[in-house]
Amino acid sequence: QLQLVESGGGLVQPGGSLTLSCTADRSIFGDVEMGWYRQFPGRMREFVAKRTGDGLTDYAAVVRGRFTVSKNAAGDTVYLQMDRLKPEDTAVYYCYVKPHWGQGTQVTVSS
Repeated sequence: QLQLVESGGGLVQPGGSLTLSCTADRSIFGDVEMGWYRQFPGRMREFVAKRTGDGLTDYAAVVRGRFTVSKNAAGDTVYLQMDRLKPEDTAVYYCYVKPHWGQGTQVTVSS
């Protein structure tokens, strides 16, 4: 079982930036898909961003151009850089490294 620990959530003003981190308890190598989902109250998790095993990235239309998913060189941390945040980005963000999930971190965008 791969353990994933998320950090970096919090309160930010509209237009601001946050970087979420998702650190695994061991290095992640090979053709493994990883990424981020988010969940609004009372709704199912929705796709945000992913990085495929061969390094390709994909984003939900509502975040494309504002969010960036990446992995560190050591292979144990996945990031979500979030820029130009909007109030509608407020949600609990979950990282995943297939098929494992992090515990979620709250992001609140409000003035």
